[in-house]
Amino acid sequence: MILNNYFVLPAAFIILTACAPSQRSDAGRYGIKAVENFREYKKLVRADSSDALVSVSKFIPSVVLDLRYATTNNFMKQAMYKTAQAYLSLAAIRSLKLVQEELHKLGYGLKIYDAYRPYSVTVAFYETVKDTGFVASAYRGSRHNRGCAVDLTIVDLKTGSELLMPTAFDDFSEKAASDYPHLPPEMIKNRTLLQTVMTSNGFIIYANEWWHFDYKGWKDHPIMDISFRQLSK
Repeated sequence: MILNNYFVLPAAFIILTACAPSQRSDAGRYGIKAVENFREYKKLVRADSSDALVSVSKFIPSVVLDLRYATTNNFMKQAMYKTAQAYLSLAAIRSLKLVQEELHKLGYGLKIYDAYRPYSVTVAFYETVKDTGFVASAYRGSRHNRGCAVDLTIVDLKTGSELLMPTAFDDFSEKAASDYPHLPPEMIKNRTLLQTVMTSNGFIIYANEWWHFDYKGWKDHPIMDISFRQLSK
């Protein structure tokens, strides 16, 4: 059932999911070869530093973080991350820094809702919501799992307020589409600004979600299931 553009989950499901063991072993069940071992991850990074998952707050300190999956303010209605941290691949975050610099010249900045997402969380999303227009299939994994996707919006630096956009984050309605036309001019103007600065700096628009952008080189990066705790060491 959908209420106010969010899926409402039975209380029993939420309790069971919250108490469930890690789903890392599910990667094989869905035919995915995910990087799960931290030693394997470190070896990968030594071979290609562009695969490194970099802290957004350290690399771009001026970015505002509003990490919804570290709270209950999301479509799952439960915290999916134990800590409120955001990471992106080194390749993607270098481009995102250029976006932030460009927006600052206009008096704006970025607010990030989600960035790197461990594969086990994608499995949880998929097993709850099978609509792969809005959640990634566990059989393919998400570009978030590669550190090459980011969910974000624009804020006014003077007020700290978000610019008016077509919908709230994680809205599953048709209005969330990147080219939905039946909107007030201000919404279209703000959405166009976001799309312009992102695409001019190496990101690709995701058709179903105005807030979601993929880094152009996402296919070159592996699917990972490395925890935020491991990354923060």
